[in-house]
Amino acid sequence: MINFEHVSKRFDGGHTALSDISFDLNKGEMAFLTGHSGAGKSTLLKLIMKIEEISSGQVIINGKNLNKLSKNSIAKLRLAIGMIFQNPMLLPHRTVFENVALPLQIAGMRQHEMASRVRAALDKVGLLYKEKCSPISLSAGEQQRVGIARAVVNRPAILLADEPTGNLDPELSYEIMRLFEDFHRVGTTVLIATHDIGLIAQMNHPILTLQKGTLFQGAIHG
Repeated sequence: MINFEHVSKRFDGGHTALSDISFDLNKGEMAFLTGHSGAGKSTLLKLIMKIEEISSGQVIINGKNLNKLSKNSIAKLRLAIGMIFQNPMLLPHRTVFENVALPLQIAGMRQHEMASRVRAALDKVGLLYKEKCSPISLSAGEQQRVGIARAVVNRPAILLADEPTGNLDPELSYEIMRLFEDFHRVGTTVLIATHDIGLIAQMNHPILTLQKGTLFQGAIHG
C-alpha cells in the first residue's frame, strides 16, 4: 500500500531531509513514525501526499508510482488519503457538520449522501451530538476528533497523521490513538508521525524510527 524504495529528499540550498529511505507498509497495517524534531517525519508524510517532490528513488502508493502521476491522478490520489495535523485547522465560521462536509462538497457529492456520510463520521468519533456547534465551543480533544472525522469522511484507503496528539493531555492522546486503531481494524492503512514514545509504547504496532533523515536500522520494527 505504501512502498518507499531508496527515497531521498533534498531541498534548495542543499539540505537533505531524507536519505535512502526504504520500507513497506501493507494494506490495512498501522504503524508509527517517530524520531527527534527535524528528523524528517513531516517531510516523509508530505512525499506520500505528493505535497513535496521526491529528489531520488520512488514512492509507490496502492500500486501507483508517484513519479509518473499526471495532475489529475495526483488529485485522485489525495482523495484516497486522509490527512490529520496537530492543529486540525477547523473553520471557525462553519459548524462542526459543515467542517466535516468540506471534502465531500469539493468532490461534488449529492446533499443526501453527504449528510449521511458526515453524520456517520461524526458518530464514529463520538461527536454526532455536536454537529450544529461552532468549533470554537469545543475542547482541544473534541476539535481533534472533528479533524479526524473530516479526514475519514471520504472513506480513504490510507490515513496519515502528523503529531495528532501534540496538543493533548495523556488521557486524551490515548483516546485519539484508540480511534486510529478502530479505523485500522476495518482495513484502513494508518501511519502516524509522533514523538510521544511513552504513548506508542502502550500500543502493539510497528515503529519506523528516523534519525537525521535516515531510517534507523533500515526497517520497520515492532
